Amino acid sequence: MIGLLESRLDAVVYRAKFAATPFAARQLVSHGHVKVNGRRVTIASYPVKEGTTIELTAKARDMGVVIEASKSAEREAPDYVETNHDKMTAKLLRIPKLSDVPYAVQMQPHLIVEFYSR
Repeated sequence: MIGLLESRLDAVVYRAKFAATPFAARQLVSHGHVKVNGRRVTIASYPVKEGTTIELTAKARDMGVVIEASKSAEREAPDYVETNHDKMTAKLLRIPKLSDVPYAVQMQPHLIVEFYSR
């Protein structure tokens, strides 16, 4: 389940530090500023596969919020996402496991599964 959530396009855009928050990443995608393997994708839940290249459009590269997010020292991109902030590209190297994901709190996925199984 964690692999599915973290391989969503908006999650990869957020983890690559192209957006300051997950909500900003979702908006960046839905407004058409993200390309997947050269094609514009506007669906935030688009499943990104291993080895997929993600890039920002030329207009998005010049946005102040994108530049600020990429230069922010608040967080680092995880090792399963390869980023190039000069070209504003990212590549999902592998589907992450729970231990790879830098969550601020300790997640308990079994509680989420239990909640949704009702």
